[in-house]
Amino acid sequence: MPIKTYTASTPSRRNMTVVDYSGLSKVKPEKSLLEKKKKHSGRNSYGRITVRHQGGGNKQKYRIIDFKRNKMDIKATVLTIEYDPNRSANIALVQYEDGEKRYIIAPQGLSVGDTVISSTGADIKPGNALPIENIPVGTVIHNIELYPGKGAQLVRSAGGAAQLMAKENGVAQVRLPSGEYRYIRLNCMATIGAVGNQDYSNQKLGKAGKTRHRGVRPTVRGSVMNPCDHPHGGGEGKSPVGRPRLPRGASRLWVTRPERRRIALTSRLSEDATVSKGGHEIWAEALRRALLWLLNSLRE
Repeated sequence: MPIKTYTASTPSRRNMTVVDYSGLSKVKPEKSLLEKKKKHSGRNSYGRITVRHQGGGNKQKYRIIDFKRNKMDIKATVLTIEYDPNRSANIALVQYEDGEKRYIIAPQGLSVGDTVISSTGADIKPGNALPIENIPVGTVIHNIELYPGKGAQLVRSAGGAAQLMAKENGVAQVRLPSGEYRYIRLNCMATIGAVGNQDYSNQKLGKAGKTRHRGVRPTVRGSVMNPCDHPHGGGEGKSPVGRPRLPRGASRLWVTRPERRRIALTSRLSEDATVSKGGHEIWAEALRRALLWLLNSLRE
């Protein structure tokens, strides 16, 4: 899909670009394949923020995607190509010959009216799903399983494409979009072609509001916080950090391990000396105990 630009009617429109959605079907999503999507705004069961920068955003419903492609040897016709707010790739609504409808990830080159199938003997064309052992070496694939029957876990985002490099000793060597090579079992399923909507990463949001619509809240710098909120907080004007970086929320002074041992050794010596009143023998015994304890701690 091409990138669409705007006339600079406002400062944000000047730098805003979006993916042109004219190629998508102008229909509402399939109701039977929708689920509610509850928001938690980064809070846990106690209501405390455990993940920052989450909250707000537009209301969404989850589209149930068929990542397993386990309806074997039954042809399916592509009814629509639709937008999915939950992922960067577009999705395709397919209807099987027995009447069942499912959503799949829309690969490049798939259009309304095309036929797709999951089969060991399927043609090598975009949208068809096969076990990796039946796919020729050098083929571009996506929607790759890691465990047979679990469903696709790799190469599912917009523009993603992996390549089957080799097959030997019961495993396949696949080059992932990151450049990493990975061994995958031959009985895992994969879909032919690359994921569509490859221009998704080229669009520019143009304004902060678009990020907020996605449910992402702003990041606040530690240097503008108060001392009680962050180790970098406080001071007059733009103050330097002024101390070693501590974990967020640390409330005590961090002591190095050698310093901790020295403190423990001196406290152990003073305890032994005060407990028993005597001469040099008691000090010698206390020193011997402390040295033994120090040696044991060093071994650990």
